Order: sequence, then C-alpha cells, then structure tokens
Amino acid sequence: MKKTLAELAEFVGGCVIGDADQIISDAAPFENAGPEAITLARTAKYLNRIDRLQAGAVIVPEDFNRPGINLLQTSNPYAAFARISALYHPAEKLPLGIHPSAVMGAHTECGDDAAIGPMTVVGNHVRIGKRATIYPGVVIGDHVTIGDDVRLYPNVTILARCRLGHRVTIHAGSVIGSDGFGFAPDGEQYQKIPHTGIVAIDDDVEIGASNTIDRGTFGKTHIKSGVKTDNLVHIAHNVTVGENTVLVAQVGISGSTTLGRHVVLAGKVGVAGHIHVGDYVMVGGQSGIAGDIPAGQVVSGSPSMPHKTWLRVQRIIPRLPELRKKITSLEKRFRRLEGEEDGSK
Repeated sequence: MKKTLAELAEFVGGCVIGDADQIISDAAPFENAGPEAITLARTAKYLNRIDRLQAGAVIVPEDFNRPGINLLQTSNPYAAFARISALYHPAEKLPLGIHPSAVMGAHTECGDDAAIGPMTVVGNHVRIGKRATIYPGVVIGDHVTIGDDVRLYPNVTILARCRLGHRVTIHAGSVIGSDGFGFAPDGEQYQKIPHTGIVAIDDDVEIGASNTIDRGTFGKTHIKSGVKTDNLVHIAHNVTVGENTVLVAQVGISGSTTLGRHVVLAGKVGVAGHIHVGDYVMVGGQSGIAGDIPAGQVVSGSPSMPHKTWLRVQRIIPRLPELRKKITSLEKRFRRLEGEEDGSK
C-alpha cells in the first residue's frame, strides 16, 4: 500500500510540513525507518535525534518544526501513529464462511461475512454477528451472543451464556466465563459453590492473551466499553470494570470489586474483594489494594498509599541501616548527658 503524506495527514487530522506528495509505503520504528516509511517522534529523547533519520516522514507534536524534514504535525502523535500503523498492517483475514472442519451446534446463526476457522466448536443457540472472525480452535458454549466485527484468536474459550458486544477482540488462549473460586468449608472438606451467572463484555473491548474472566456467582461479571487488558490478567466473579479502564500484565482482581472509569492498574497489582476503586485512579506496579480508593487518586505500595508518600518511603528504605546507627549513637549520647546531669545534682 502506498499513500502520500497528504493523504495520511487527512486520515489522522494532522498538518503536513514539507513535501505533501512524499510517498509512504510503511510505518516503521524510529531506528529502522527508511525513505518511504513514516515513524514517530513524540518526546524530547527522539525529537533531539530527528536530524539523523532517513525516514520519509515523521509524526511529531503540532508545536514542533524542523526545516528540511517531512513532518506530520498532530495534537496526539502516538494515537496518529497507531492509526497509521494499523492502516499499513491490518489484521490477518480468514476466508469468509464456515470451514468444513468446524462443528456448529443446532439453531446457531452467523451474520453476513463472518469467518469461522478450522477446528472451531460452536454450541447450540449461538448468535455470531456480522464480519466476526473466529480463528482456529475456538470453543463457544451454548446460548452465547457475539456482536459484529468481533475477533477471537486461536484457542479462545467463551463459555455458556456469556455475551460479547461489537468490535471486541480477545487474544489467544483467554477463557471467558470460567467458574469463580468459590468453596464453602464443610468440616475437613470444601463444597463447591455453583456459579450460575455470566460474563458480559461491552463494545470496543480488547482482552489480552491468557486472560481468565470468571462468570458471576449470580448476576454477571461486567467488562464495560473501551476496556483494554494486557496478557495474563485475572478478573474474578462479579467484578465490574468501568469504561476505558486499562489493566496491565498480571493484574488480579478479587470477587465483587468495582473499578470506575479510566482506572489504570499497572503490572502485578493485586486488588482485594468487595471494594470500590473510583474513577481515574492510577495504581503503581506491584501494589496491593486492600480498601476503597476515592476518585482521582494516584497510589502505590503494598498496602497502597499516596504515590508521593510511597516515593519518599522508597528513598528512606536504603538508608535505614545508616539511620539506625545514628539513632543508636544519639541514644547513647542522650544517656551520657542524662548521667552527667544527674551526677551534678
């Protein structure tokens, strides 16, 4: 695919500085961009090295200019580069229709232009929307509803009665609708608690590889629109994840917890059950959330605390041995002074 720089600028709503007719045939990393590639420079680290580039054009912030280099100025360079990269590197397409090796249950409906890959198993009373792409090895349980333009990568499992909205992407190996971890102590044994709820995933959600999202014990586990998860994320039963929240790798969320809108949980964050995390909360990596967090807070640590407090704590910890020595020395001096004062009386 070849586009002019002017066409790309129109596509992302940007402005061209330089040769608008420059042909662009690829989007490439900063270090590897050739004469017909467009790349990204959005921070000082890269903008200061822009003169060394051989790229055909560079996406930059709208207040940046450099004579002699073809620039695409935009208010959000990162998002513009993402859109252009997707234009040049579209997702793989499967042949339309149902592969002969796929197993399709009774009373199952497929929308127009859907693609069902080899060795897929689809249960009874399933509805699959228009232009859905189901890769090889996917298993879909009975009474599942899948919206338009959904993409399920190999070996994804969607268990009975779960619901997926439109434009949902789920990467390889993820399981949607597994039982939650619920066992009632009974003497020296445990009785399994049946999980009869569902998982509901709203529109424009992307789930990473090897995620597990448990169905509700009753009711539903709810992933609201625009949520993005990294690989290896676990969401327990009856959790609600608010709109446009981001969950980074190895996040674990315990049952019946609610996350607000635009929450960011960094890698390895653990969240206790039955708590509420407010809108626009940001949590630093490896933190442990044991209680409610009001909206707008930035926290870190385990147990979590305000991020600025956590930073001060981290600076102090390496100095603790030295501080202990100083305190011990001060205690000795204080005792000597007390003794001298007592002796003078």
